[in-house]
Amino acid sequence: MTETIAMPAPAPPRHHPAEDLLLDYASGAMGEADALAVATHLAYCPACRAAAARLDAMGGALLDTLPGAAVGDDSFAAVLARLDAPAATQPAPPAAAPPDIPQPLRDYIGPHFDGVTWRRLLPGVSEAVFTVGRQDRRVSLLRVRAGVGVPQHTHEGTELTLVLQGAFDDGQGLYRVGDLQVTDGTIDHRPTALPGPDCICLAVVDQRLRLTGPIGRWLNRFVTF
Repeated sequence: MTETIAMPAPAPPRHHPAEDLLLDYASGAMGEADALAVATHLAYCPACRAAAARLDAMGGALLDTLPGAAVGDDSFAAVLARLDAPAATQPAPPAAAPPDIPQPLRDYIGPHFDGVTWRRLLPGVSEAVFTVGRQDRRVSLLRVRAGVGVPQHTHEGTELTLVLQGAFDDGQGLYRVGDLQVTDGTIDHRPTALPGPDCICLAVVDQRLRLTGPIGRWLNRFVTF
C-alpha cells in the first residue's frame, strides 16, 4: 500500500469508498488508476486512512504466518554495505507555495491546478486527461464552472469521482472536497457545480458513458469513452 500524506480539507469527507474497495486497495489487488482515486481520498479522510491501515496490518499478520523464503549468505553483508555508504547531500529546495493538489495525485499532474492544461469539452466544462498505469481506464480531471451541469448520463461500467475543489450536487447527494462518489449503470444523474470556486474532480472510468437526456441520446454516437 502506498503511503498517503494527509491533505487539509474544509471538513471531513462524508462519502467514502466501500469496505471492499478499501480491502482491494490495502491488499494491493487494485489497479493503479483506481488505487490513485482511493489513495487521494485517503489524503483527505482520517477515518478511511485508519481503516486502510487496519486492513493493511491484518494482511501483514497473515503474511507472518507463512513460511519464510531462504535468504542468501551475502544478504546481510550487502545491507551493511548500504548502511555504511555516505549519504548524498542535496541542496535545500527553495520555498514553494502550498500545493492545491494532494499526494499521490501530485506525482502525476504537479502541485497546482494552474499548471494543468485544460481542454474545453462544453461551455463551462473542461477536461485534462493523463496516463495512469495500463490503458484500461480513462483518468482525467474535470473542471466545471459554478452553476454548470454536465449532460445527464449513466455508466456502462464504473466511475470513481473524487472532489478536489468546490462541490457538486447530482440529485443523489451533495459532494464536497475529499468526497468519493462511486457510480455504475444503476445511477442516472446530472452533476451540477455549486456556487463558489470551479468544481474540479478526479474521474476514473472503466467503460464509456451513456448520455440519457433527449439530446444526449443523439450525441451518444460521438462519445468515445
